[in-house]
Amino acid sequence: MSFGAGALTAITLLAAFKRWWWRQQRKQSAGEEAEKQPAHVGGVVGLIGHTPLIRINSLSEATGCEILAKAEFLNPGGSVKDRVALEIVREAFEDGQLRAGGVITEGTVGSTGVSLAMVAAAFGCRCHIAMPNDAAIEKAQMLEALGATVQRLPPVSITHPDHFVNVARREAATNDNTIFANQFENLANFRAHLETGREIWEQTGGHLDAFVCGAGTGGTIAGVSCFLKSKKPGVRVMLVDPPGSSLYNKVTRGVMYTKEEAEGKRLRNPFDTITEGLGINRLTANFDKAKVDAAFQASDREAVEMAQYLLRNDGLFVGSSAAVNCVGAVKAARALGPGKHTVVTVLCDGGHRHLSKFHNRAYLEAHGLTPASQGTSLDFVT
Repeated sequence: MSFGAGALTAITLLAAFKRWWWRQQRKQSAGEEAEKQPAHVGGVVGLIGHTPLIRINSLSEATGCEILAKAEFLNPGGSVKDRVALEIVREAFEDGQLRAGGVITEGTVGSTGVSLAMVAAAFGCRCHIAMPNDAAIEKAQMLEALGATVQRLPPVSITHPDHFVNVARREAATNDNTIFANQFENLANFRAHLETGREIWEQTGGHLDAFVCGAGTGGTIAGVSCFLKSKKPGVRVMLVDPPGSSLYNKVTRGVMYTKEEAEGKRLRNPFDTITEGLGINRLTANFDKAKVDAAFQASDREAVEMAQYLLRNDGLFVGSSAAVNCVGAVKAARALGPGKHTVVTVLCDGGHRHLSKFHNRAYLEAHGLTPASQGTSLDFVT
């Protein structure tokens, strides 16, 4: 009996020592990491980037793959577009195109405008944003709160002179010390996301099998794909595309085409979708640099259900683009097949910018998109 009690005491002491030793190791590791980090950052722009890579537990458990996501909604401006805004403004200053007191113009559905308004203020500049008047009203309200002037315009084709992008371009051309950010064609967008790719590579230790996200300007998927494939050529890059966009067919068939553009079916606004910021019917300079292996389509129903799924199962409150990306991550996991794979995507922004539409029950009901799924089933992803 005494031997048994002594052995039990020794085991207990050993376990306590192991716990103490691991705590000391963690403290030492944390201390070493803290030494690498500066004690402070240079203003709000110092907060941009270096976002955490989080595991989406529910999707990982449901698919059998590790599904990880860059939490870009934790940037100070609330979205992935902070990276793009900073790179555009920084390069404009370095090239002498812009000086303190100048104006930055842009045509955007919202998130890039918010990021530009914030970064402009940090650089001592002002911001003028042209946007479609059917974008969520809270985006325009946030822009105005940040000091930007906002011009809301009826949605028209990009070929129309009064398209919001063309209006922003004209505004810059007629004023001194003013630049048109031009996020669709400005390769500063692509260059900003080479850093996003580097962060993903370092945070995964290079152990990833696929990266999946949607494209609006194409900067994110271009920059990330180029960096990841420079490190690991075999990594699969997959596009997820919303209704009305031509990019799915560009990747799968090599042509910019969508059924909404077919002869006799041309719509005044082919992007008949609840999502904002994703999809396009032209090839941008940024997307042209993307190295994409495959593509999926995601419906409005899938996006709405995914947003509610993440809120219900993970407490993640995401915007429409992030929801579409997570639909793509599930489809990518299924496409990779059996085996323990790691899929990375991007949580572009939070749901707080989508309260009047994407997260508005009355709006969803009016459009026949009232969420119906419950529990942990992913049956809504087809």
